Amino acid sequence: MTSLDELIQALAKLPGIGRKSAARLAYHLLQTDQQFNTRLGKLIHSVQQKIIRCSRCGSFTEAGADPCPICTYPDRDRRSICVVEHPQDVLTLESTGAFNGLFHVLGGVISPLDGIGPEQLSLGRLADRIAEESIQEVIVATNPTEEGDTTALYIAHLLKQTGVRISRLASGIPVGGDLEYADRITIARSLRGRTIVD
Repeated sequence: MTSLDELIQALAKLPGIGRKSAARLAYHLLQTDQQFNTRLGKLIHSVQQKIIRCSRCGSFTEAGADPCPICTYPDRDRRSICVVEHPQDVLTLESTGAFNGLFHVLGGVISPLDGIGPEQLSLGRLADRIAEESIQEVIVATNPTEEGDTTALYIAHLLKQTGVRISRLASGIPVGGDLEYADRITIARSLRGRTIVD
């Protein structure tokens, strides 16, 4: 195996990168100046030392900024907490500008087939935060999959006795979507989650 083949094989292991995309990236790196490749290599090499998990919410933060800026920002609504599967979900929700509360990263979803049960997720820490931080609403923002739904139901059961309001992100037909191409589950959720038109 040549060095180029090894590079392509390594790049193809990245999520969302197939063999063709990996080859395109490898050839691009061959044609890029050496300074860029050196800097990219150093950034990749040091990323796990410079970026850590926030000790409070579980999202990513700089090693010298723990708890993360979202957890420590004084103007955030500290009465609500949005529960997500992965750290990248925090960035996605933050980019909308529609939520100004706190976050909690589970680290995945309940998936017995993959050997992931509630004990592998940060559910205990979530319960602790609700007790310690006077949370009034928990917004469950797990993906609308079987595992995401199972996790949402488990969270609702786990927190039932706390008295906090538990809500789930609405799901349904996307803006610009076409009913003809939507699956039955999405249409059913859209009907259940319908809103009043003023």
